[in-house]
Amino acid sequence: MAVSSSSALMVAAAVALGGGLVLVARRLMSSSGARAAGSGLMRGKTVIITGANSGIGRATAAELVREQARVILACRDRGRAEEAARELRLEGPGEVVIKELDLSSLRSVRRFCQEVVQEEPHLDVLINNAGIFQCPYMKTEDGFEMQFGVNHLGHFLLTHLLLSLLKSSAPSRIVVVSSKLYKYGEINFDDLNSEKSYSKSFGYSRSKLANILFTRELSRRLEGTGVTVNALHPGIVRTNLGRYINIPILIKPLFSVVSWAFFKSPEEGAQTSIYLATSPEVEGVSGKYFGDCKEEELLPKAMDDLVARKLWDISEIMVGLIK
Repeated sequence: MAVSSSSALMVAAAVALGGGLVLVARRLMSSSGARAAGSGLMRGKTVIITGANSGIGRATAAELVREQARVILACRDRGRAEEAARELRLEGPGEVVIKELDLSSLRSVRRFCQEVVQEEPHLDVLINNAGIFQCPYMKTEDGFEMQFGVNHLGHFLLTHLLLSLLKSSAPSRIVVVSSKLYKYGEINFDDLNSEKSYSKSFGYSRSKLANILFTRELSRRLEGTGVTVNALHPGIVRTNLGRYINIPILIKPLFSVVSWAFFKSPEEGAQTSIYLATSPEVEGVSGKYFGDCKEEELLPKAMDDLVARKLWDISEIMVGLIK
């Protein structure tokens, strides 16, 4: 046992050292995409961020508050949102507003959008950030498989209902947080609700592929409006998104070391969202896919315009925009 424990410590130390070097290198490489904080670039602009009380969403909100934006935290848990808002107000001179939004409830999405349209004179950026990851099979309030319902359909309806405000505020931007795991997803129109079969990992990948197809089709429909929309993958980030992943108790210490060494912090993971929401470099750029603040190529299945249009049409029916 002594030898085994010693070996485990040596492995952990090596992983930590190697990870530390990776972390330093990554920060040096990503520094070119980062901007100087506190430039006031977003002064006078209103931004909505879904899922902004933790993780990437909270880190994105913190930077935009420093840039003097009016940031609306669109969150399901009001208590956690209020706690995050108190902390965010210490980050900078921007304004922080809380609005309740449960993306697993179309009723909640409609109520949220009605409030925003009535109360906000303009909307400059919408960041579709919230998501659920590899959960057991569950259904939303409206009967949709949870990952597809929250990650795609909830944001689909949210964006649609805010489009008129975004258009009247143009130039404005929509940012969609997807994932590299889209590569393992497929759009099965015969079983969008996963009632015939369900894999939690496939379900997540499918929802992230849907995010990208939605982005591309929305970009096509927004041509000439002054509203742009782009998707991104943030990388592997240390957040609570993986709360449904069961890690054996004996492996948790090593996993913690590995995640610290090799995963991005929420602040690092937020950089591409911040870049797409604020940078003059992407003014007028639309329908693209980014990682580490750079445009990346997509697999052919994520660029299938016929699938994107069919998914759009079916999504409109599912969320009740078309009877």
